[in-house]
Amino acid sequence: MKTIIHRLFVTNYLLERSESNTNNNSLQVVHQALANGKTAKAVRASALAVGTALAIMTALIMTSCTPQKTEATTPALSKEALVARGAYLVTTSACHDCHSPKIMTPHGPIVDTTRMLSGHPANDPVPPVAKTDDWILFGNDFTTGAGPWGVSFAANLTPHETGTGNWSFEQFKTAIRKGKYKGLEGSRSLLPPMPWEMYRNFTDEDLLAIFTFLQSIKPIDNLVPQPIAPGDVVYASK
Repeated sequence: MKTIIHRLFVTNYLLERSESNTNNNSLQVVHQALANGKTAKAVRASALAVGTALAIMTALIMTSCTPQKTEATTPALSKEALVARGAYLVTTSACHDCHSPKIMTPHGPIVDTTRMLSGHPANDPVPPVAKTDDWILFGNDFTTGAGPWGVSFAANLTPHETGTGNWSFEQFKTAIRKGKYKGLEGSRSLLPPMPWEMYRNFTDEDLLAIFTFLQSIKPIDNLVPQPIAPGDVVYASK
């Protein structure tokens, strides 16, 4: 505000000075012009002085009154909002399909909410795998997958130390963005059917919401087995 007032004061002073000089000087110029025949030149000079003062005044006023642009910032979500957002993303992104053990019903498997997102149960036996090159196979609760990569088991995502309890958010991002086991650089790649190539397109905000939600759920002690290499898979006899 002080800058604007100062500029207006200077501008007004220049204009008054210019008008005063113009009034006083114009009479002298006219008399002199009548004497030497240069009236047109004097009038042009006076008009130029007035025009210059007006231009300066206009420029200063426009500069002072122009609003300054500020970058819009997105307010950070509260923890409660992150948990709610994460729960929505986990549910709609089919994480429960593989990472939550199921209960078999007459209508098929449904999520066992007492073991939600705890991965393949450590004590569940792995039955012999049907040998076929034409199918990708899943166990009856979808926490086990078999294919050319061998047999893989869905991870424990709960905040227990056997799951993601010791993970940092950076580890979680590395796991999803780079497909690294436990989110550690230099570790093995995540195995199918984990679709990390699709999930890597989540924004940082989405990943933070998912991680915050996973850290808020009930921790479940469940040490998921290591994957079985293709050469070690036990196949069902024909």
